[in-house]
This record gives sequence, structure tokens and C-alpha cells, in this order.
Amino acid sequence: MTTLFDPITMGDVALQNRIVMAPLTRMRTKQPGNIPTALNAEYYAQRASAGLIITEATQISQQGQGYPATPGIHSAEQVEGWKLVTKEVHAAGGKIFLQLWHVGRISHPSLQPNGAQPVAPSAIPAANSGTFTADWQPTPILMPRALETAEIAGIIADFKQGAVNAKAAGFDGVEVHGANGYLLDQFLHDGSNKRSDQYGGSIENRARLLLETTDAAIAVWGKGRVGVRLSPYGTFNDMHDSDPVALFTYVLAELDKRGVAYAHVIEPRSSAAGGADGNIDNVPGTAQLFRGAFKGVLISAGGYTGDEAQQAVLNGISDAIAFGRMFISNPDLPARLKTGAALNRYDRSTFYGGDAKGYTDYPSLQAKAA
Repeated sequence: MTTLFDPITMGDVALQNRIVMAPLTRMRTKQPGNIPTALNAEYYAQRASAGLIITEATQISQQGQGYPATPGIHSAEQVEGWKLVTKEVHAAGGKIFLQLWHVGRISHPSLQPNGAQPVAPSAIPAANSGTFTADWQPTPILMPRALETAEIAGIIADFKQGAVNAKAAGFDGVEVHGANGYLLDQFLHDGSNKRSDQYGGSIENRARLLLETTDAAIAVWGKGRVGVRLSPYGTFNDMHDSDPVALFTYVLAELDKRGVAYAHVIEPRSSAAGGADGNIDNVPGTAQLFRGAFKGVLISAGGYTGDEAQQAVLNGISDAIAFGRMFISNPDLPARLKTGAALNRYDRSTFYGGDAKGYTDYPSLQAKAA
């Protein structure tokens, strides 16, 4: 009988349990430069009892940045900052993958090189979506610029260089961020992709950029140290598609052919991507829809309680479960889930930006007992 607390091997990486720390944007890097610091290293090391930590989304270029103070992986200073993180996580016995990110249209000119327009598959703004300017002012999403076909090879090259830099920083692997309405997801969905070249139109064409990016990461790391995150039925950042089952069945089947370490799929019930605390009821589950397309290790994310997570693994619905907000406020979440201990409540007002408050000051069970 498989449990949430049993070890698992994902590709080439052996994990101590099946509890994954989901990628969580926290906006706490050193400025200027978007450089990880010792505070970030402390935060991740506190959570090293997870089977796998997936870092907060990390931009592969300045063009890929969409929010202030998010980390990058495209400068020497950023690589050195991430070395602090990987060193501390490994010293604490943990495993950690870096999530490679390009936000596409979910940005603002103040965050872009030379104040340029953010880029997207097509010149379609994300309705009812927003971000922050470089000086932390809320802003709606403006009209993006459609990428020229000739520019796309440069985007793939930036992802590949990000993978190279992640290896130099000491990570155990990388996750390609193909979810939550950011650039690769924008190419996937026909609601945001109206292109007429080889990256638009058919499902095969719309999936091309995600798959070429995944292939680029595999060329650096090998297939056993590359994962991919997807959000079928995701609505965050104005995502929608006319046939999501066909789209993501194709994408997952292609990832299965590549033998990636894992597919990390957000449940349809959490289509708002953590922007709200509740789940959507009476929607199909990821495994129900897509398990047949992907035979490898499947990580499921989205509003799980400990009991639900245990049941999902026990029933073979998923191989591992990713937790987000619960990991923010419970650095020792695996121990709490295993013992049934009470969970610390999180403070949403400290999620984004700030200092140690709401970041590294949540108590562990050990600290409470002292």
C-alpha cells in the first residue's frame, strides 16, 4: 500500500516522500538585480523535508519578468544568489528544482528592457488580469506585442540558457513553467493564440513552443531531471481553450514520449491558481481526464487537504501531491501531515513582498515544543 510518506524516484532523482512544495511567487529578492539572498536560502531550507521543492517561478530573461522583485536566472549575480539556496537546501537533506518562467503578456513596460511592450503569441491583452509596475503600483494588463516567428528561437535559447544557469547554481533539475496563463500557456490555448505560422492554429502547432522548450531543457539536463507544469482548465490570466481535453491529452502524450521526470498538473478545481482560498466543486479530476495519456510520474496540485492527498496517492490517482499555501505557513508540513498535528494558518497579506514576516517566521513543531 503506497502512502504519501513513501519514497519515490522521479526520473533520475530519488525523493524521501511524495510531498512536493509547489512553486510560490513571494517577491523577496535583492534589488536591483532580482538576486536571491540568504533570507531566501533560509526560507527554502526550512522546507527541505519536502520530497521535492520546486522554486518560485524564475524569469529566464528580463523580458520574461512580470512582477517586481521576482528572481531571475539570467545573470551571474542571480546564479551566485541561487547557490546560497541550493547549498542550504542540500545541507538540510532536501532536493530542489528551479522553475523556468517567461510571463509573456502578463507584464508591464516598466519591467521590460528599454520600456518595451510585453510580448505574446498574439496581440490580445489578458482581460480582467493585472500585475504590478516596477515600483509596485497595481496595473491592468496592457496590449502586448505579437512575437515575430524569427524571435521565437531566441525565446527557446533563453530557456535553454536558464537551464544551463540552473545547473551552474547547483539545482537538482528544472521545471518548465507551462501553466497559469504565462507565455508557454498563452501559446497552448486558442483563446490567446491566433497565430497563422507554425506556432498557431492546430493543437500540434500551438504545443510546439512548449515542447521545443522542454526539448531544450532536456538537452541540458537529460530527460530524468526535467519536469513540466500544466494547468488544464486554468482560467487565471484570462486563459480559455475551445477543447482543453484534446489539447492537454496531446501535450501530455508528447511529454510521455519524451520520458520527462514528471508532469505537474494543476487540478481543474483550482483553476484560479491560488488567487482564492476555495475550490470549484463538481469538476473532473486530472487523473480522470489525462492519466491515460501520461504514464510517468504525475504530480497533482490544487487545494488538497492532507487526507485528500493521502487518498489520491493510495488510489493511484497521482504519484505525488504538491502543496502551496500550506507550505508557506508550515515549514515542516510533512511532519504535521504524518502526525496529524495542527496546521499554522497563513497570512495572505504577507504573501508578496516584504521581509522575514510571513516568510521565515512561521514556527515549526520543534520550535513550538521548545
